[in-house]
Amino acid sequence: MQKLVNILKSNSLFGRILENFKAKKLTIKTKLKKSLTYLEIMSALKFGDTNLYELLGIDLEAEQSDIRKAYRKKALECHPDKNPDNPKAAELFHELSKALEILTDASARAAYDKVLKAKKAAELRNKQLDSKRQKLKADLEQRERDALHKLQSTQPYATVSKSDEEVLQDQIERLRREGSKLLQEEQRLMREQLLRTIAENQQAQIEKSFDSSAHRIKIKWKSDKKDDDNGGYTPEILQNFLKKYGEVVALVMSKKKGSALVEFKTLEAAELALSYEKGRLANPLHLEWVIPPITKAADRQMGSSLDYEDLVMRKLRQAEERKRLIAQMQAEDEAEG
Repeated sequence: MQKLVNILKSNSLFGRILENFKAKKLTIKTKLKKSLTYLEIMSALKFGDTNLYELLGIDLEAEQSDIRKAYRKKALECHPDKNPDNPKAAELFHELSKALEILTDASARAAYDKVLKAKKAAELRNKQLDSKRQKLKADLEQRERDALHKLQSTQPYATVSKSDEEVLQDQIERLRREGSKLLQEEQRLMREQLLRTIAENQQAQIEKSFDSSAHRIKIKWKSDKKDDDNGGYTPEILQNFLKKYGEVVALVMSKKKGSALVEFKTLEAAELALSYEKGRLANPLHLEWVIPPITKAADRQMGSSLDYEDLVMRKLRQAEERKRLIAQMQAEDEAEG
């Protein structure tokens, strides 16, 4: 604990904070237990030294809507869920979240702006000072700090005005205690957007790997050989029944009455048609895979056990099987014709 006290006293601002604690007759240990920890003081100083507007890429006059938009864009890029192997991403995400909290709270933003403007003014003045004058300035600031400490030790805490940095630290501590509903809402929306993005990427991967030509669907319905209406189904009628599930790549009517082949662009469309399409109530359709697609579990197992040559051979066998089935359908048509 003594080591911590010495570290804190080595910094002028820390020294003022500690003297304030002493004036209120609170020990450092008690104050730390009330959540004003050494790390939180460090955090307050860090955000006082950080240009939060530059961090978010916005102007000093930015409206709250612009702040939220900038936060959402940058936080999505460095979200820990998207960068699990990058520890700096989590740190940046935390900094962006604190920036959102401070800049969307009127009191905290006013305190921060005051510190930021004073810091910029001090930097400008320092640039104009030579080394000798800078030493004189440093000595003067040290005497001012010593005088403030002496004043704090002889007067009640309430009568000693706080520095801009201390006011900012108080505002950050208040936000920590109260929690930011706006930040919670933004992070909830971000999680939902991430989930949507993940789902869309997964669906895109499924559709990319889906070979529609390898997974055609056979359609059957009742129709007499002498029925010129083919059971009430024409290519146009079948298209109208099937296109509501997704894009139809090809639809082939068999010479055999009551039979057709359909090919959908996506696996999702094909599965929906298989599950729900019944056609006309008076003469329902029966849909089934020509070659059922490989399940995800089987696909993962096969992907781990087959090399590239095996994959090529499997596709060739599928192509041969398709040719065989089509030839079989044509032979059946000719035999019945």
